[in-house]
Amino acid sequence: MKLLCDKSLHELANKGVDVPTYRSEHHKPEIGIVHIGPGAFFRGHQAWYTHQALQSQGGDWSISAVSMRSTGVSDALTPQNGLYSLAQLDSKNSYQVVGSITEVLIATQQYKAVIERLSTPNTKFVTLTITEKGYCLNNEGHLDLTHSEIIQDLATAKESNSAQAITAVGMLTNALAIRKTKGLAPFCIVSCDNITDNGKKLRAAVIQFAQAFDNDLADWLSKYLICPCTMVDSITPATDDSLRELIEEEFSIKDNWPIKRESFLQWIIEDCLPEDRPAWEAAGAVLTSDVEGFENAKLRLLNCPHSTLAYIGVLLGCETVFDAMQKPNLVAFIEKMVDEEIIPSFISPKELDAKAYSNEILERFRNPAIRHLLAQIAWDGSQKLPMRILPIIEQNLNDKRSIASLSGAIVAWFLFLRKRYIEKEELVDPLSDNLLKKVSLCNNDIEHDIQILCSIEQVFKPELAQNQHFIKSLQNKYKLMLPLLSEGDSTEAIFV
Repeated sequence: MKLLCDKSLHELANKGVDVPTYRSEHHKPEIGIVHIGPGAFFRGHQAWYTHQALQSQGGDWSISAVSMRSTGVSDALTPQNGLYSLAQLDSKNSYQVVGSITEVLIATQQYKAVIERLSTPNTKFVTLTITEKGYCLNNEGHLDLTHSEIIQDLATAKESNSAQAITAVGMLTNALAIRKTKGLAPFCIVSCDNITDNGKKLRAAVIQFAQAFDNDLADWLSKYLICPCTMVDSITPATDDSLRELIEEEFSIKDNWPIKRESFLQWIIEDCLPEDRPAWEAAGAVLTSDVEGFENAKLRLLNCPHSTLAYIGVLLGCETVFDAMQKPNLVAFIEKMVDEEIIPSFISPKELDAKAYSNEILERFRNPAIRHLLAQIAWDGSQKLPMRILPIIEQNLNDKRSIASLSGAIVAWFLFLRKRYIEKEELVDPLSDNLLKKVSLCNNDIEHDIQILCSIEQVFKPELAQNQHFIKSLQNKYKLMLPLLSEGDSTEAIFV
């Protein structure tokens, strides 16, 4: 079977396949974007947005995809000229070939080529999906100057800007130093990782790195470097053999690494981009002055219901998000929580209709093609609750609004911990030992057990843990929900 590549595009187009119209075997747009960390999410998200922008508006915005270490993407896509197929999975699937990537480099093996690409006049943007760990930040969100790899990169940077860096921050700063020497403007760096204030933190990290070896470079970057804050969202499951087989059946062609994702996707970008840019907004990206508002909306309207659905769903014996959404009473509980306790707790950005966004999220949860395990969503609850649920409770207590359903979400987490302890199942949480020790002391006495819950000081601030309204609300929900530990789906009391 033929391999997906430039030579096969014409044949695929004749079959009615949605293929890139801006490139062929003999022509590709010039590279204007370097992306670091070309994993599945990037290929289903930023690369897709760029592909759509090229389809509609054209321009020299082809992507050079750079892997810091792994050879997997290059091994798969280089023989395919960077092309790959994308399956959008929903009640009705759709397929297309994405052509925005035209080069895949590996930093550890082709560092000189990467630096040359970063320091050419044509490169106007650098985008990143390297996970939070890749930024080498400390607990305060600043560059960790004690990080072993940062120490190593600073040592080599002081010797030569062309010396090989092993971190993304080090590599980008070195390339920016070369651009300054050449008289070129800095490229715009767009972080696409789910980190609050990602652009501000990345900009500060690059400038801090520069300050450690070149104050003039740091001053130049402070004046000219643009790093917008962003928010990204779309579920992109891992590629498996069944997807490869599906693509072969659809296209009659072999694709080494196709991508699948849900049809929903969202890219919110701070409206400070240079004028010379890809037409990402034509593909649906939102340029806004209120990225923080969108982040807050996502935490409250997506992440809070998601976690709540996970904990209650597991207690009801469900396996996936889709399974949990087949429980009418659970869905009604979530909808009531959203309408009465979450939406009133914050002011939406002017570009967002909170109710419509919430409805769209619930429809995503109903997607039968996305197998999202509740047990995985339930991981790391001690880290997620203080971000996703507790700030809403604190706001509602301050504003004298209901916290009944949100208290049910907290109790469901606690009962989930108890279920893990009772059934001797692994608890995936950085505080697992402490949490299991806490729940081992429970005896089903309402006041006693809620006192144990509120004593988890790494999760609950002292002022919240001692708030009598909060404690009473937890006790009321605990009384209703405790039967879930023994009765599972046979009880309806939780939804009262």
